[in-house]
Order: sequence, then C-alpha cells, then structure tokens
Amino acid sequence: MLSHNVQSAAVVGPDGRKLTLDDLPSPGIKRWVTRRKAEVVAAVRGGLITIEDACRRYELTGEEFAGWEHLYDRHGVKGLRTTRIQNYR
Repeated sequence: MLSHNVQSAAVVGPDGRKLTLDDLPSPGIKRWVTRRKAEVVAAVRGGLITIEDACRRYELTGEEFAGWEHLYDRHGVKGLRTTRIQNYR
C-alpha cells in the first residue's frame, strides 16, 4: 500500500515519457535492468512514490536505493548497469 503523501499521479521518466504507477516494475521483480532501476529512481524523485514505499515494494535497502541514485547522478542510466558498477564506484 502506498503512502498518502504521494503527490503526483505521473512524473517524467528517464526516457522523457510520462511514468505512472502502472508503468513501474512489478513488485517482486528479480531481474533489474538499467531501465527499471532508472524508472524507480525517477518515480521517487518525482514524488510518484516515496523512498520507503519503493524499498518496501521492491525489497531494497535504503543503501541500495541510494547507490542507484548516486550512480544515476554521476553516470546517467548507463551507470546503473550491474556489469559496470565496479567501473563507476
């Protein structure tokens, strides 16, 4: 269940298109491709969901999500590639 302090029904996704809750990856996802990580980061930053909701929904730690944000800020979507993380840290 999402918190009531969510402010937006749609935000701009990492590819510039509108992103809604229905567009987000399904809970319980096991394979995190760069696009999905970037969508979750964009959803949190745009106020579509809270960090707490994202971590609960996707079984992420706060540190894991913060790592995604850091890599996205420094290197863009390509920084979220799991095979590239060692190169970007």
